[in-house]
Amino acid sequence: MHIGIDASRVTVAQRTGTEQYTFELLAALARIDRRNRYTLYCNQPPTALPPLGPNFSLRHIPFPRLWTHVRLSAELALHPPDVLFVPAHVLPVGVLLRRRMRTVVTIHDMGYLRFPESHTQSQRRYLRLSTNWSARCAGRLIAISNITRDDLVRYAGASPDTISVVYHGVSPRFQPIEDQNLIAATQAKYGITPPYFLYVGTIQPRKNLARLLEAFASAGGGGWGIEVGMQPSSPQLVIAGKHGWLTNEIARQSIQLFGPDSPAVRFTGYIADADLPALLSGALAFVFPSLYEGFGMPLLEAMACGTPVLASSTSALPEIAGDPSSSSGQAAALLIDPEDTAAIADGMARLASDAALRADLRARGLARAAQFTWDRCAAETLAVLSGE
Repeated sequence: MHIGIDASRVTVAQRTGTEQYTFELLAALARIDRRNRYTLYCNQPPTALPPLGPNFSLRHIPFPRLWTHVRLSAELALHPPDVLFVPAHVLPVGVLLRRRMRTVVTIHDMGYLRFPESHTQSQRRYLRLSTNWSARCAGRLIAISNITRDDLVRYAGASPDTISVVYHGVSPRFQPIEDQNLIAATQAKYGITPPYFLYVGTIQPRKNLARLLEAFASAGGGGWGIEVGMQPSSPQLVIAGKHGWLTNEIARQSIQLFGPDSPAVRFTGYIADADLPALLSGALAFVFPSLYEGFGMPLLEAMACGTPVLASSTSALPEIAGDPSSSSGQAAALLIDPEDTAAIADGMARLASDAALRADLRARGLARAAQFTWDRCAAETLAVLSGE
């Protein structure tokens, strides 16, 4: 098979959710498949690529505007692969001229419909049009969770028979870091003072950071019950990630609650991939009260590092953490209602003061994260690309 892949998402220097998914999936496909031939289409030279085998080639086709629908469409018309895979973008309109070419598109979430106020009007319009277009025109769809599959059927009119659910994996680099000197050096690099709660992700309204800040302020009002050495200690809230959209109100709220120069809250900006495992391993707990996630990769990475997790009881997060209504009866995270500020505050206070709870969540998180691998994700994706 000749498999063409829109790899334009891996050209960015600072990869987040969809870019990281594309990067890790390409790396895993290269590990498990030496039989099929791959062409990666990029609109600019990638800053980094994973190790690829001799059956992979890069097709750099620059174009100033409308790259997907004009330049990539033209490339596919001239040199069509057997199957086109779009892991994190929109299906080119030119595929309609090539009916014999199979098409597969990954849809990551439809949170813009559940929480429209968390996106700008132009973003909502683009996401709605691009998702509906891909859902109706692609031969097969990959949903990254059952909740995303259900949303595609309900909101985009996709046929359930065309959708395969394929979970993300977690990179082996996410594992508990035992080297305390490395942890301390990484904390110092980003101006972090332990103990600390850690959030990792793009800074935008859908991540529910406004309520997280309110909850952190509220929980600290009665003391935290943490001791460092023999002294009571108050934790720091570390918000790590690059700015997304509609972020000014989040910054203003932090200043209102804690002051302009308070050490209580630390915005670090984007964290380099190599530093994440150490920061996660050194955290008191990972907090992820997002309003909506199609999967929730940061949650999985935190669990793989042995970090206790507080997460939302909505969208795909209970599915990934292990739904407490399942046969096991236990989730690998402390799940809270993300729209209830008091519940978030109570969860943070419990994690801060209850070492036994943290140890229990650590053990369950490590066991749950071990069930997700990128090689499994690649094998299941390859089965979809092969028409199985």
